[in-house]
Amino acid sequence: QVQLVESGGGLVQAGGSLRLSCAASGRSFSGSVMGWFRQAPGKEREFVAGISWSGSSTYYADSVKGRFTISRDNAKNTIYLQMNSLKPEETAAYYCAAGCWISNWYCASWGQGTQVTVSS
Repeated sequence: QVQLVESGGGLVQAGGSLRLSCAASGRSFSGSVMGWFRQAPGKEREFVAGISWSGSSTYYADSVKGRFTISRDNAKNTIYLQMNSLKPEETAAYYCAAGCWISNWYCASWGQGTQVTVSS
């Protein structure tokens, strides 16, 4: 089991940037496919970005391609989500996940989430 703690959320103006971090504990981190998801009020949780265990492969939702970048540092047991050109409709709670299946982005472990608010 992997324990995940997100940080870096906050309030930003439209067009601005934020960098989210997810610190993991647990011996299986380095071998785990990881992902970022988000959930806006009244909406279902949606996939945002994913990264392979080595970091060599990354995956993005179409809505964030070219603006968001996922990365990982296995030495620090941390993954990141750099978010640029943020839009008000991207206001949501952002969640880190581990133990993900790339085929359907089902993930076994979840963090508590960090709030991102984008003002217009």
